[in-house]
Amino acid sequence: MESVRAVLIDIDGVLTVSWEPLPGAVEALQRVREAGLGVALVTNTTSRTRASIAEVLAVAGFPVDAEDILTAPAATATFVSDRYPGARCSLLNSGDIREDLAGVALLDDADADTEAEAVPDVVIVGGAGPEFDYASLNRAFGHLQQGARLIAMHRNLYWRTAEGLQLDTGAFLIGLEQAARTEAEITGKPAPAFFEAALARVGVGPGEALMVGDDVESDVLAAQRIGITGVLVKTGKYLPETHESASGTPDHVLESVADLPALLESVS
Repeated sequence: MESVRAVLIDIDGVLTVSWEPLPGAVEALQRVREAGLGVALVTNTTSRTRASIAEVLAVAGFPVDAEDILTAPAATATFVSDRYPGARCSLLNSGDIREDLAGVALLDDADADTEAEAVPDVVIVGGAGPEFDYASLNRAFGHLQQGARLIAMHRNLYWRTAEGLQLDTGAFLIGLEQAARTEAEITGKPAPAFFEAALARVGVGPGEALMVGDDVESDVLAAQRIGITGVLVKTGKYLPETHESASGTPDHVLESVADLPALLESVS
């Protein structure tokens, strides 16, 4: 690792749980800022827009604004525009993120007048929630059978809330892929392009950055594969069994993000 110039930090499970700050998280981010390091908050959260996330975090005391945040929906908008320009897209997601999908032509399946109008070029799957009922999943399955491409913002199996672990998109995505005999293109973590976009945002190379996350595979090991130093925190969705059975070894393991400033001092 070269001298650290920037830190990429996951939000849900690292800085907050159910949008409430974890102990020491606000102070840790303030100290990172005071050290003059670049900061990018990189999240697979699909229930809120970047502006909404920034507002919630700022109210909680975190020194951030919308420009510091890179979300899976924002990355998806760039991906679709680059890879499938002009494509008609069907969105299955829990939460209103249309603001961050600027430039993406979204169809409304429920309001389509004809069968032809209802068939999109691309099915985009975001974060799971009540919207992931049988009718919606079966409709997406039908689109895929008719040739639509499948894009997923992430493969997370679950996330941590104040009520405990909750099922996420990955649990449903596996079924869609198997049933439709296709493979989703992933736009959020752990896609290398997502981390590369975050590095570009803070203007550093992989060897000059740390990635702090609670998901050993999608946050930490995925970042390490492109040369970013990985830091796993034992908060959020962290489970000892997933840590032990992971496909690799994190560069660093911390009890929580509150320990990040001390780590940065030791490696600087």
